[in-house]
Amino acid sequence: MTYRMLPYSGSDWNGLILRLPHSHILQSAEWGAFKQITGWKAARYVLYDAAHQISGAAQVLTRHVGPLAMMYAPRAPLVSHTDHAAFEALLVGLERIARRQPTVQIKIDPDVVIGRGVPGEADATEDANGLALCATLRRRGWRFSAEQVQFRNTILIDLTHSEDDLLKAMGSGKRRKVGYGARHGVTIRAATLDDLPLLYRLYAETGSRNGFTTRPYEYYLSEWGMLMRAGMAHALIAEVNGQPVAHVILFLFGETCLYFTGASVSDNEVRKLMPADMLQWEAMRYAKGRGCTVYDLWGAPNEFAEGDSMWGVFGFKRDFGGVITRHMGAWDYAPYPALYTLYTRIMPRLLNAMRRRG
Repeated sequence: MTYRMLPYSGSDWNGLILRLPHSHILQSAEWGAFKQITGWKAARYVLYDAAHQISGAAQVLTRHVGPLAMMYAPRAPLVSHTDHAAFEALLVGLERIARRQPTVQIKIDPDVVIGRGVPGEADATEDANGLALCATLRRRGWRFSAEQVQFRNTILIDLTHSEDDLLKAMGSGKRRKVGYGARHGVTIRAATLDDLPLLYRLYAETGSRNGFTTRPYEYYLSEWGMLMRAGMAHALIAEVNGQPVAHVILFLFGETCLYFTGASVSDNEVRKLMPADMLQWEAMRYAKGRGCTVYDLWGAPNEFAEGDSMWGVFGFKRDFGGVITRHMGAWDYAPYPALYTLYTRIMPRLLNAMRRRG
């Protein structure tokens, strides 16, 4: 079949991608607008088949490092993962876009499933279709990326089940933790835009304690605030005696609710009240009430071993009873291999050497 990938010229990008398989909030118009504030430029493309029917789409973000372009299509391309011809046609279109200027790389990380369960465990399975799409990428010269921007693996909870069945799917210990806070004075309330400074303060405190990088307040004011105003983000705050002790921030798009981030105070006595467990359960109930069918716990280890930085939080998430889902991860296409090598291998070494001298 003949395909054409053309720039999108319509006015309802979200409506278009919500009609496609595997739509994702990181492909939304609002996410593109937010990234433009941070220095990226968003461009949108649609794949048409021979009958001029839409088969797929992709929003591509571009930023420049001097004269060189860096391109990234988060959670794209959006296309049926069983339609291998359309998937490859979108790859061809993305490759052409990357060749139009001096481009270091174009990165994609579609939600293509390559397996479920923890490798080596009895219930683990591989997905032949997803593995075949990985083979297509390799055949076309794409490389599995050393820079995985989004989480490669995650845990998905099916919200079409009743609340009783969702609770039964958890471990007995997790069920006790979920109910513990409510019996010991923890309350949950919805956040408003006025709570953005509070959400940031708790998040920055958590980042400092756990050693992950946080950006300035203005970054999250744009990100969380823009999506909250659009009705695509929602935050829940846990309080003890009227004092905020933890929060979760949820992103909503289509039928998926994404647990994007969470934070908590460092007070061990407060943490013994299990506010984080209670928050996750209330988040699932909120998402279910909004009509979502999937709750994405957003993140599991790349390598399922205790040395992985996600191992501790993985244990917390796994006990909620979802399905461990492994994806193909991020892949890079380098239209000019010498530039890619310079940027990804030689330049980091040079910068490290300069830092050591300094």
